[in-house]
Amino acid sequence: MIRIYNFDTIRPNEILNRDIRAEKNVEDIVDGIIADVRSRGDAALKEYAEKFDGAKLESLRVSRQEIDEAFAQADPEFVQTLRMAAANIEKFHSKQVHKDFTITDTPGVVLGQKYTPIEKAGVYVPGGTAAYPSTVLMDVIPAKVAGVGEIVMTTPAGKNGRVNPVILIAAAVAGVDTIIKSGGAQAVAALAYGTQSVPAVDKIVGPGNIFVATAKRKVFGKVGIDMIAGPSEILVLADGTCDPAWVAADLLSQAEHDVLASPVLVTDSEALAKAVQAELEVQIPQLPRKEIARESVDTNGKIIVCSDLGKAVQAVNIIAPEHLEVCVDEPFGLLSEIKNAGSIFLGKNVPEALGDYFAGPNHTLPTSGTARFSSPLSVDDFVKKSSFIYYTREALGQVQARIADFAEREGLHAHAKSVTIRYKAEKMPEKEGEPL
Repeated sequence: MIRIYNFDTIRPNEILNRDIRAEKNVEDIVDGIIADVRSRGDAALKEYAEKFDGAKLESLRVSRQEIDEAFAQADPEFVQTLRMAAANIEKFHSKQVHKDFTITDTPGVVLGQKYTPIEKAGVYVPGGTAAYPSTVLMDVIPAKVAGVGEIVMTTPAGKNGRVNPVILIAAAVAGVDTIIKSGGAQAVAALAYGTQSVPAVDKIVGPGNIFVATAKRKVFGKVGIDMIAGPSEILVLADGTCDPAWVAADLLSQAEHDVLASPVLVTDSEALAKAVQAELEVQIPQLPRKEIARESVDTNGKIIVCSDLGKAVQAVNIIAPEHLEVCVDEPFGLLSEIKNAGSIFLGKNVPEALGDYFAGPNHTLPTSGTARFSSPLSVDDFVKKSSFIYYTREALGQVQARIADFAEREGLHAHAKSVTIRYKAEKMPEKEGEPL
């Protein structure tokens, strides 16, 4: 049963009991996998596919025929839903595109910044017990909007050697260029270093288990990554007017993901806290994934009762949740006070699943409290910023003494000379008949 705490007495380690560090044995396993993929390339990927996924693969690349067959057997209504969701995601992310700028308000000086999309992006899509076409849309479409030249997606094949057809359809709708049948740390290694079939990319995005997260952390520096994602989290901030059945259902929408998922209710109503606690016991046994939800709720779930909504917002900002539902009648009144959250769902009619699948904002979000300093996946993750500077000789001359003095004070005399040498008196040509 989920536990109830009082905000004024809960200990810091109880409110912030989240850790995404890998155990030493995970680190060692991932190190070995990365080294093996770097050494043996495709052969290693095929062996791992058979070992971990039970898939014997002749080719690592998904063919056009496989994609066509996926569409042929698909429910047209669901394909239309995917296209509608993709349109919403594209519309939202198109507003994130930055414009280059220049500053020319000082004579002889031009300053500016230009945005350039990365050339190749790798998108990791989990497999295993569930298929996540939503992850495909959320991770690929911002890259397409940013103008990335090539998008390579990796996802494990099933025992039949094929990728789940809904994943293939989502990839086609989103605009993936190459799909690779590989999962786990080995897929991350292949994207980072390249193999005979897998192009090396510039950045890797997408969620995964602890082996994937550890591999992403280890290849960072060779390539960019979006974030080190921990288990999924939801925090529902609810007042006493909320329907406890709705709140319980929203908490379970994340609890069913993973036994490590963290469902939290923060409320100013002790009556709601007890009602939600009881409602969870009614709803959990009804879920197909009830064993997962049960462990998530009992181990990582909590209800925090606060004296008022001001204290409740304090709790939210301390926890810095991945998903935050603000279930009050006037949610915009609290929005400015919320400082730390990955994605914010405002009002009683905005379940977290709306953002997961359809609304448009991204669902690849900072976890484990990292919303204190990081943001959802966006177009920004797929572009680079370069500044540029132009000075005329006259403009540099007006500040050359100040720059040289600055450099000398730091003991960097060559820096200073690189400026002043441009303004030493020019040598006059020798007299006629004498060497120049």
